[in-house]
Amino acid sequence: MAQFTPRVFSGIQPSGGLTLGNYLGAITKFVDWQERGTHETVYCMVDLHAITVPQDPAALRHNTRELCAGFLASGIDPERSILINQSQVPEHAQLGWIFSCVARMGWMERMTQWKDKAGANAERASLGLFGYPALMAADILIYHATHVPVGDDQKQHLELTRDIAAKFNHDYGVEFFPMTEPVIEGAATRVMSLKDGTRKMSKSDPVDASRINLTDGADAIAKKFKKAKTDPDPLPGDVDGLAGRPDVANLVNIYAALDGRSVGEVLSEKAGGQLGYFKADLADLAVAKLSPISTEMARLMDDTAEIDRILARGAERAREITVPILERTYEIVGMVR
Repeated sequence: MAQFTPRVFSGIQPSGGLTLGNYLGAITKFVDWQERGTHETVYCMVDLHAITVPQDPAALRHNTRELCAGFLASGIDPERSILINQSQVPEHAQLGWIFSCVARMGWMERMTQWKDKAGANAERASLGLFGYPALMAADILIYHATHVPVGDDQKQHLELTRDIAAKFNHDYGVEFFPMTEPVIEGAATRVMSLKDGTRKMSKSDPVDASRINLTDGADAIAKKFKKAKTDPDPLPGDVDGLAGRPDVANLVNIYAALDGRSVGEVLSEKAGGQLGYFKADLADLAVAKLSPISTEMARLMDDTAEIDRILARGAERAREITVPILERTYEIVGMVR
């Protein structure tokens, strides 16, 4: 059986407005994997995915750099991890084409995000929006990534990645691409709106108070948590007591994730407490954790040349991995080189 270098890959679209959901659901997991030192780590701004829907070019450039600033300010070390912009590593798109020839139309039509984003206007949606899961598989497999930290809403894409890898390996009689494992771990893998605990926190929500932006200052962070929607009952003593209380469960999940503890541990300490006091404690914790990130992001965005240098170096390091993998893929497929 083929052996693969233990390697983590994940990415975020530079579509603007990093939120607490991105931070807790993804970026902190990226940092954790970096700190473990057990796997090589590759993290990506997936700008090719962003253009599957219309983008303002200037905004896309800004958002890509801001996302990179968010990674750096949150603890991603560009010397210990490979930090890249997707379009600067052309092997992503080249392998994406090969995988678009491996994947089946029916697989793409079943993708939940295609149904959600295209909806009734599917005929007007871009071909890229329909086929981008094949590119997402290429993003992962061009590194032979063995693990991908994801939110629970991305599991379907990882299943498709595994399907594409399995079909390629079967069709060509090789064990070339790994069966990448999704990793979903820790509290707050899905952060919900501060105004509606049944809906995911989103940068596209027109109500700014529904989310914490990573660019928010200390005062804004504190104010939003103190005004977050709850209910009149005190905190329960165990996880079962959160059933049917989505707004409260969301805040407890956020507290646990920010404090590096389990939900059960938080509830054991805070049991019986009034939610007004709990929200004040959560606001203090969030400000302590997040305001240094917003400050560092602002500093980095004042010198985007530094960000560009980091991304250029990341692309060089990435291509040391991706070029040989693409060349071997071409050989397997039968391309004349």
